Amino acid sequence: EEPDSEVRLKVAQCFRTLSSSADHTDVFDALETLNSYLDDGAESSRCTAAEREEFRRTHYSRTLRVLVGQLQADWTHSLSAAQRSQLWDPLFLKGPPDQALLVLMEAVTPSAGLDRLVSVTERFLQSGRLADLLWSFCLGSVPSDSAQLRETLLARLAALPDLTANRLHPNNRPLFTPQRFYPLLASEMLAVLERTSVLMSSTDGVDCSLTFVAQTLGKVCLQGHSGPVLAVMAPRLAVCTRSDMVWQRVSWKLLQDVPERCMESVLTGLLQAADSPDAFSRITGNLVLTNKKAQFVLTHKVLLLQYKYQPVVNVSERCLAFALCLQVLRSVSQAWANPSAVKHTPQEQQLYVSKTLLLAQLGLFFHSAHRFLSDLLQCLLGGMQSHLDSSAVGIRTLGMVVGECLSARMDLSGTKLKFEVQSEYLTGGGSMMLWPQQGQGSWAERTGGGPELQDNRNDPDSDLDSDDDLPPYDMSGDVEASRAAPPRYLRDCLEALISSDDSLRVELSLRAAESLVRRNFCAAKEVRISVQMTKVLLHMEDRFGISGFLVLRQAAMVALAAVDSVPVTRYLTTEFYSLNYSLRQRLDILEVLALAAQELSKPAADKVIAAASELTPYQSTSAASWRQEVEKRIQNKTKRISKPGNRSFTAAAPNRYAPVAGYFFFPLLRNYDKPEVTFDLLGSDHLVLGRLIHTLGLFMHLAVNAPIAAQMGAALLDFVWAVRYHADQTVRRGVLFAVCSVFLSMPSQALMMDLSQQLLETRTWLADVAEVDPDADCRNLAVQSLVLLDQNLKKQLQNSNGLSLES
Repeated sequence: EEPDSEVRLKVAQCFRTLSSSADHTDVFDALETLNSYLDDGAESSRCTAAEREEFRRTHYSRTLRVLVGQLQADWTHSLSAAQRSQLWDPLFLKGPPDQALLVLMEAVTPSAGLDRLVSVTERFLQSGRLADLLWSFCLGSVPSDSAQLRETLLARLAALPDLTANRLHPNNRPLFTPQRFYPLLASEMLAVLERTSVLMSSTDGVDCSLTFVAQTLGKVCLQGHSGPVLAVMAPRLAVCTRSDMVWQRVSWKLLQDVPERCMESVLTGLLQAADSPDAFSRITGNLVLTNKKAQFVLTHKVLLLQYKYQPVVNVSERCLAFALCLQVLRSVSQAWANPSAVKHTPQEQQLYVSKTLLLAQLGLFFHSAHRFLSDLLQCLLGGMQSHLDSSAVGIRTLGMVVGECLSARMDLSGTKLKFEVQSEYLTGGGSMMLWPQQGQGSWAERTGGGPELQDNRNDPDSDLDSDDDLPPYDMSGDVEASRAAPPRYLRDCLEALISSDDSLRVELSLRAAESLVRRNFCAAKEVRISVQMTKVLLHMEDRFGISGFLVLRQAAMVALAAVDSVPVTRYLTTEFYSLNYSLRQRLDILEVLALAAQELSKPAADKVIAAASELTPYQSTSAASWRQEVEKRIQNKTKRISKPGNRSFTAAAPNRYAPVAGYFFFPLLRNYDKPEVTFDLLGSDHLVLGRLIHTLGLFMHLAVNAPIAAQMGAALLDFVWAVRYHADQTVRRGVLFAVCSVFLSMPSQALMMDLSQQLLETRTWLADVAEVDPDADCRNLAVQSLVLLDQNLKKQLQNSNGLSLES
């Protein structure tokens, strides 16, 4: 007890001197006395080891608080730079680092002497004191170690950039920013791991615990800073664990001690930071077998619920047991075949799961095919059906590719699936992985040349009767003689399309149909053959394999709908809900109506002028034409520094779509809720429903400033409101596009007056879609709709305020 009382008396005397003494010499002696308790035994003879230990354990934290409280004293300002580095700073840099960090974090506040505290804190971080702090907990040498102290230190370490930014803003130091602090913390943790590996390699028998280091790593990763920390630690751990078994044990122990609530953040960050699957498996070891949370993260959450990581099945093959590998393959195949996942998950996640499934079957198929071949086959068939039923082109293509690759790997009695797949729909950087057999085969097989072609080229007798020495005759200007002439009248064209069995005559008539309709539009209206010709084209099939058949047929139908709009539109909209039509024909009707509406909404003045100039070129008969020619030559020869630009003004033309917009729009809203024998718009035929809603939205967008726009907008909102929560993403996209079109085209006054009761509910629904919808396009459209709605409301309120002020 005698040393304790003596240390207490000396420290109390030093505190009184620092607080009340006016003699700076006494103050400096007091500071030297306090520093002597922090010096090593070889450097100080003023106190014993027991006294130093007592000071560190009992009086150190209070000493730092006294020094912080004396920052405004006169003797503090009289310290020179050398005295400050010898007497003041060592008191913060040589003592227990945990107590010093807590005091500094508590004292760094806007007050007098802030610059000195900030400088000491920077020196504390730069002098390796964080590594000393972590190492003290590893050895268990912290005298006042407790759960509360650990939590406080972890909170200060993980949030140090946030604390300093809040207190020092806008004068924060660069070292305290997240871009520099977290890499520094990672380097300090690596230094502690280096000391641990050296200690484990020695035979001293000293115990070492990495619990606090693991807690620090988990806390930092949990707060969202796994990127900068693991970007420093992962490459170093990958190199050190390559050939050093001690380092492997250190890395495995570090991850095993990570708290369970932080395990997901650490593993997902490590997946992104590890440069290879081998490095990840070396760093983690058998963690996935011993830790249930790690097993759940790697085998379920990363593979099935997220899509921002690279597929880790190749990692799983190296670090999972064989039973877990089979479990992963089975769960991934079931997730790929789940019809609910196909409808309600983003397309990026489905692509990610497909990549994972193909990686899994490539690596594990030969070892486990006999165990669950039937289960995999059932998943393949069910998943392909779910993907092919989707209205999204990318999802259908994904089902084709996966089905084709899996069937090629499975022994199905020689039967393999083959689709006409366009791989450009597969985005994400890994589409080539989905084609394992692409690029195989010889050059002759890829280019179409067979063995017989090569044999003929190598045969010396094959060139005996060759005419290669004769010069070729130039036939570039020859024109193939046609056995039939294209029709010149609409009646002849219609007759050829109906009753002719001559393929050449049918092709010529189909190619001439559009131009005949546009040139003889008066005859088409008078003779009333437009509806009959539209009916023939709608039911026409490609019996003769005409090149560009679908494009030619669609162009002719669009020309008919644009020239004779009312009768043709009435016929097409009536036939859309009729019986005995295929889904392809109904989609053709919608495409023709949409293209015709777009053509009618554009001004036709330029087109007429261009056509007239092509048919009847200008021929001058005026006597003054030579003057214009001379003036033109002078203008071309004259060099000017600048001349006014030519301004071209578009001639005003009436909107041809506005008078007939109702014929395009309202008939398509009839009978949509009546399921027919071969057509269920609100049931299985969701592809046609999505295209119908999108077409109606296009009609609404083209009807801007039309008198009937208000009625169309109200009817369209009532129609789409019933299907706004449809399971298919194409239908939801069409609904949101239609809502955007209403907000764009409908007058703001009519929107507020006619739909005022629906706007609040519509706004709530759009906010919900923008936040939780799995499809990215739906979220973007919802945000755009909210912006348009806010603009309309603001515009209407401004107009109302202006009218009230004027009145």
